[in-house]
Amino acid sequence: MLFAKQSKLKLTIYGICLLLIALAPLFLSDFRLSLLGKFLAYAIIAIGIDLIWGYTGILSLGHGVYFGLGAYCMAMHLKLASTPNQLPDFMSWSGVKSLPWFWVPFHSAAAAFLLALIVPMIVAFILGYFTFRNRIKGAFFSILSQALVIITVTLFVGQQGYTGGTNGLTNFTTFLGLNLQSQSTKLLFFYLTLAVVLVVLILSTMLVTSRLGNILTAIRDGENRVRFIGYNPVTYKVFIYCLSAGLAGLAGVLFVLQEGIISPAQMGIVPSIEMVLWVAIGGRSTIGGAVLGALVTNAAKTTFSEAYPAWWPIMLGAMFIVVVLLLPKGIVGTLTHYFSNWKRNRNQHPKQISTSQEVIET
Repeated sequence: MLFAKQSKLKLTIYGICLLLIALAPLFLSDFRLSLLGKFLAYAIIAIGIDLIWGYTGILSLGHGVYFGLGAYCMAMHLKLASTPNQLPDFMSWSGVKSLPWFWVPFHSAAAAFLLALIVPMIVAFILGYFTFRNRIKGAFFSILSQALVIITVTLFVGQQGYTGGTNGLTNFTTFLGLNLQSQSTKLLFFYLTLAVVLVVLILSTMLVTSRLGNILTAIRDGENRVRFIGYNPVTYKVFIYCLSAGLAGLAGVLFVLQEGIISPAQMGIVPSIEMVLWVAIGGRSTIGGAVLGALVTNAAKTTFSEAYPAWWPIMLGAMFIVVVLLLPKGIVGTLTHYFSNWKRNRNQHPKQISTSQEVIET
């Protein structure tokens, strides 16, 4: 009952905050609104990372791969839609004579969307199953996830004729008949991304407060004990890792629809580490904290880079250090901790007064 009340309160707070964000088009410029839409797409990745790291104890430093795979799947469709009945420009420049077979399914928008979710989940299943089954975890799993990033980025950069190389995929014009450069289309994608964030927030909150969420938390706190009482941690870890990868792929779809470009640089090691930092700053084991961390960190990055072009990396790094040292539970985690202590002290105070009165009367 207590968990149900807390989850309802959290969902109410999340709903109010997202409602305020929904009013952003009234006072933000087109450029700032586009940035906010991109940050909301990042928030979906942060939720997925919080599910595996904050609640299950799996630290992945390779989620940029799953984000990039989802973005590339949708970008391939957008590229074909922008160049109907002819090869994409970068293929012609690279000497490719006909459309590769693995590009053919991306003529369909529905197939591109489904593959944007399925492909990251398949890759996550392969990596997760063989590592978790062999009880590889902790720093060793993090290193393997970074190795996956290096392999994937190298592959995408090297296959210039099929992936666009270092330039990636860009120059999109239409999606389902909509003009991607139109302001009304951009506003539509902004609200679509906001709606997806709300749905993912609700479902993730329901997941972590359910029996499945309790098992995931138990795996994080004592995997051997979970195994001892009859549960198979491998099954649960593979499931939540694949789900997290699917969310990253979904974020990639929404990102490329708004940003209009995806390249191997956006799925490298540095972006993958930044994604973990969003969760650390917002607060692990707090779904709302993951969203807040993604929004605050990226907003700070943009502000610092505009105001101090030469110093912004140092300022951003200093912000990370300060938060980690002074707020080890993250922003939301720290606020929740202090609120819980305040509420506990307030509830105990009347009892202390009552006890003191009884002693005096005696």
